Amino acid sequence: MDFESELDGILAFLQTAERLKSLPRSAWTTAGERESVAAHTWRLCLMAVILADRFPGIDLARLLKICLIHDLGEALHGDIPAPAQSPGAGKAARERADLEAVLGPLPARLTAELTGLWEEYEAARTPEAQLAKGLDKLETILQHTQGLNPADFDYRFNLDYGQAYTGSHPVLAALRSRLDRETEARARGVPPE
Repeated sequence: MDFESELDGILAFLQTAERLKSLPRSAWTTAGERESVAAHTWRLCLMAVILADRFPGIDLARLLKICLIHDLGEALHGDIPAPAQSPGAGKAARERADLEAVLGPLPARLTAELTGLWEEYEAARTPEAQLAKGLDKLETILQHTQGLNPADFDYRFNLDYGQAYTGSHPVLAALRSRLDRETEARARGVPPE
């Protein structure tokens, strides 16, 4: 593939990825607006950067790449909130198919790299992927504790959400402990600070 064709494919990919800027998630911002997938991904990456010195031996560039692409497939069919997911519903297969479609215009080498990173995240098979999974869950819970959520929002769901991934590292566990306290407070009707 020549350079001009690669650029055309990269632009097509970036145009599709732009959908994540306005694609809503189930979280609400402090202003009472629906959070976008892109906003979630931005703060997830920010968390990784801010906490990087607490993760010795971790390849930060790899961690950031995983964080950036973990929800990329949602550009086509959106986010399925955790409470609405059911085992065996094929969420991972659907996201993988959507990821492949989103990556389609890219050069083969980039498609292979990004698909590999997505698979690494899904399987949580490396320290970077495990951290990305844990940080992803924590970012979601953090947003739920500070957002202007609807009156019927189920805060208690978050007390079990992502436990398998947030206890794998002492820093994640410490953050989880704080967020669980905030979640309990929100469940009791205490407004965010």
